[in-house]
Amino acid sequence: MEDNRKDDLKASLLRSSDSVEVSVALPIHNGEKKVKTIMFKISGIKCAGFSNSIESVLGKLNGVENAMVSPLEGQAVVTYMEDLITVKAIKEIVEDAGFQVGEFPEQDIAVCRLRIKGMTCTKCSESVEHVLSMIDGVKKALVGLALEQAKVHFDPNVANTARIIEAVEDAGFGADLLSSGSDANKVHLKLEGIKAPEDLTVIQSSLESLQGVNHIEMDLEIHKITASYDPDITGPRSLIQCINEAGNGPNSYHASLYVPPRHREAERQHEIQMYRNKFLWSFLCSVPVFIFSMVLPMLQPYGNWLDYKVHNILTVGMLLRWFFCTPVQFIIGQRFYVGSYHALRRRSANMDVLVALGTNAAYFYSVYVMIKALTSDTFEGQEFFETSAMLISFILLGKYLEVVAKGKTSEALAKLAELAPDIAYLLTLDDDGNVISEMEISTQLLQRNDMIKIIPGGKVPVDGTVINGQSHVNESMVTGEARPIAKRPGDKVIGGTVNENGCLMVRVTHVGEETALSQIVQLVEAAQLNRAPVQKVADQISKFFVPTVVLAAFVTWLGWFISGEAGIYPKHWIPKDMDAFELALQFGISVLVVACPCALGLATPTAVMVATGKGASQGVLIKGGNTLEKAHKVKTVVFDKTGTLTVGKPAVVSAMLFSEFSMEEFCHMTIAAEANSEHPIAKAVLKHAKKLSSKYGSSTEHVTEVKDFEVHLGAGKTEQLARTCVLVAIDGKVAGSFAVTDPVKPEAERVISFLHSMGISSIMVTGDNWATATAIARQVGIRKVFAETDPLGKADKIKDLQMKGITVAMVGDGINDSPALVAANVGMAIGAGTDIAIEAADIVLVKNNLEDVITAIHLSKKTMSRIRLNYVWALGYNVLGMPVAAGVLFPFAGIRLPPWLAGACMAASSISVVCSSLLLQSYKKPLHAGDV
Repeated sequence: MEDNRKDDLKASLLRSSDSVEVSVALPIHNGEKKVKTIMFKISGIKCAGFSNSIESVLGKLNGVENAMVSPLEGQAVVTYMEDLITVKAIKEIVEDAGFQVGEFPEQDIAVCRLRIKGMTCTKCSESVEHVLSMIDGVKKALVGLALEQAKVHFDPNVANTARIIEAVEDAGFGADLLSSGSDANKVHLKLEGIKAPEDLTVIQSSLESLQGVNHIEMDLEIHKITASYDPDITGPRSLIQCINEAGNGPNSYHASLYVPPRHREAERQHEIQMYRNKFLWSFLCSVPVFIFSMVLPMLQPYGNWLDYKVHNILTVGMLLRWFFCTPVQFIIGQRFYVGSYHALRRRSANMDVLVALGTNAAYFYSVYVMIKALTSDTFEGQEFFETSAMLISFILLGKYLEVVAKGKTSEALAKLAELAPDIAYLLTLDDDGNVISEMEISTQLLQRNDMIKIIPGGKVPVDGTVINGQSHVNESMVTGEARPIAKRPGDKVIGGTVNENGCLMVRVTHVGEETALSQIVQLVEAAQLNRAPVQKVADQISKFFVPTVVLAAFVTWLGWFISGEAGIYPKHWIPKDMDAFELALQFGISVLVVACPCALGLATPTAVMVATGKGASQGVLIKGGNTLEKAHKVKTVVFDKTGTLTVGKPAVVSAMLFSEFSMEEFCHMTIAAEANSEHPIAKAVLKHAKKLSSKYGSSTEHVTEVKDFEVHLGAGKTEQLARTCVLVAIDGKVAGSFAVTDPVKPEAERVISFLHSMGISSIMVTGDNWATATAIARQVGIRKVFAETDPLGKADKIKDLQMKGITVAMVGDGINDSPALVAANVGMAIGAGTDIAIEAADIVLVKNNLEDVITAIHLSKKTMSRIRLNYVWALGYNVLGMPVAAGVLFPFAGIRLPPWLAGACMAASSISVVCSSLLLQSYKKPLHAGDV
């Protein structure tokens, strides 16, 4: 990837065939004006008069600098100032004039990420997604339950982040802005020396006049400024310098880096602490209720005092149980009321609704029993405040354990994000390239083309190119490559990796969100938000599950109550101090609680989170649950040849003398002939000739310059061995030859064999000639070959396989393979961790190692297996627990599931699912370098 090519990282390789090509000019900085150009279609233009009318209407708009309408093509080109008018206003004015606008570019689509609070099950995430999608201007919204995040694509001319957050909060959930789409090249600065509002105006004007500054936001209260900029033109240090130079005389300003607090971990710890505290308070209040209702009455005579009658048959025990239960029900359990209110307002039902129904039924029936006991001396009834209190306690305990476990599902991603160091050593060089000063600065202040020093044992702060020095860099934390990689001048280094033994001088090429590490983190986070198709099963179940559970609970209560009142079952089945109504109510509440489907919504996203994080830590970037689900079905893997199965770089494998010339003379003439050639084969021959010359004791420091030479296309005869023959002639007589080949990767044959053992066939599709392709295929063990195929032909071959019902994975190494990568069910870009192939591929294999093809497929199989097991855990408690809760076993074995125990089972299902997903953290690759 070329240096300073930011767009290469983000531009899609392919556009869909039905997309509209729109010419949109980049902003033109005309003083303080930011001018843009849009082009769109207008239908209904019947003559030149219509076009003149439209031009006139647009020309009168404040902010429109020029408008041209072609009546023949029905096309308008408008130049406007984005600070004064929006594209939406331009479209509306044309439509108000009676014309229809088509092919209008949806410009300025912004992206923001939100932290969503209060989601407890998949119903909640569905509700948030629905609320977001209903906002005017929102184009797309993705909500991840396990990640507790939302990613929203919206038109900033119609909606904004404040409106989006407000809509989420109106729906009953909390929302915090994590990032906006413009955060890619944005810096936050703290200002000092501000004495009046005019000072801020001066600073803002100075920054806006600075070339490369795109947008300025001022926070007047805390004197903070946020600036977005073009990293190709300027950077944070230039902005700080501009602010410092804006002051003069008594008005001197000083700017420093402001690091916004990282809320994610703090919020997670706060949530853990909140659930822990709620559980402890609930536990402290529930234990006395439990003791007063179930322990002391069985310890005669120690519990006799609880039966002391206060009035009529109202006892001390009733009052104490009511006293301790009430704060649990209404203060500690308030969150269930709030959640239920918002869920019902959205015309949906979630876990909060079930818990609120169950606990309120138990609590208010118990209050009814108390009132009757107070007002009557003959009423017989048993209250069960312990059901309400202990049910809430167990649910809170389950949520506490769940949030603790969920925090571990994204540990791999968190570790990746924290790899980059906080400080860097900035070097200042003179015109001759000598270091004249060295300064320790924050990594966030680095700019493109800065020179930095990486000391032995230090971390590389950002991506860059080695200018001076040699060392070995451990890239395992980013790529998963266990062996340190040798680095010399010209080699690239990745931010977050560790320099082991030498000192390196590096020129910065990518900073901020453009670094490979940031892209990996963004890719994995996006993958964790994507919903796997298998998740749709859980979503569909959850839509009908809650109403079904409520109906089942009501039918259970009604069945036991009617049969009890009608005397269908013996009276001795009813426990002491209970009647038929109370027994039926307990059965109904137990069904209501045990069947709660909150674990169902965690089954897929938690497994996807752990799997994508684990894959990223091993150099395999998987773009979401959809890719995981497709990858485990792969039956055929199609390999590109050059750069995929082979190293992609020519190398000499043999040299032969044919005449009386010495090896020294042979090498000398070869070096002289090939010294000025840029051909890859010539470079390989030159390198090998120098190596031979050095071996035979000849110095190659001085190379004879060839001034008059011609280039002839070769016609070797060794292509059956996948080799190119280079003949060397001296004075018209053949002196010898070099055999050049693109070496097969050492792991290729082992990988093909392992795939075969997995029941997966391998095919080679290459643009190379048949003889070379066949030779390479034979060497690695591939039996089916398609050669001399262009990039579109590769995609056609994949489609042919798919027509036979085969799930196909394509493994390629770059841009020319992108049509096939997109066409395949699963596209794998190999050795392209920071390349634009990220856009085309479903899986990016950061290392240039074929073994990760197996890792990707094997990990997907393990993940899908884990998801299925998670569904067993999620539904197992429900399927097994509901009949027991409904009292199926009670007539035969006397087994009854009290509501508080049902709550414990419901909590256990969520914990089981999360812990099951966490077991993926122990995943190990099935094939390692060096395995036979």
